[in-house]
Amino acid sequence: MRAFIAGCGRTGAGLAERLAAAGHEVTIMDTSTEAFNRLDHEFPGRALRGDATDEDQLRRAGAEGVDLFFALTEGDNRNILAAQLAAESLGVAQVVAKVNDPVRAEAYRALGLATLCRTRLLVDALATYSGLPRDPGAEGVAPAIGHHQEHDGATAGVAVPVGGR
Repeated sequence: MRAFIAGCGRTGAGLAERLAAAGHEVTIMDTSTEAFNRLDHEFPGRALRGDATDEDQLRRAGAEGVDLFFALTEGDNRNILAAQLAAESLGVAQVVAKVNDPVRAEAYRALGLATLCRTRLLVDALATYSGLPRDPGAEGVAPAIGHHQEHDGATAGVAVPVGGR
């Protein structure tokens, strides 16, 4: 399976190494060359400096038609834009965007992008530790419930607000 990861922070680097160790073909992209220091020096995948919000750079990096696309940068807007490009322009069927803002995560999920909300996961873990019941909606990747899901991956354009953080 071919995987593309936007963002080589701790999460992106950890996922890249885990996927590569399982035998998957992995490409990871980050705007900072220094970010690749998080990868093991024998990382078998490709580490490319670039901007995952630039469709041309994604195409040149081989992101078109990959099996999995993960947008894991530190910015919600960057992740949403990269995920939207992957799903709509590059024909990737399985796309996940890390979104820190729970309200935005739900909004983009309704627009058809699978999201992972680190904030909601952490709140649930701490609440559960405190003896409260689990939040059934905080179990990991929240699958798309809108537009993209209905069209099996590659879809027509969706207007997405980009304001805020």
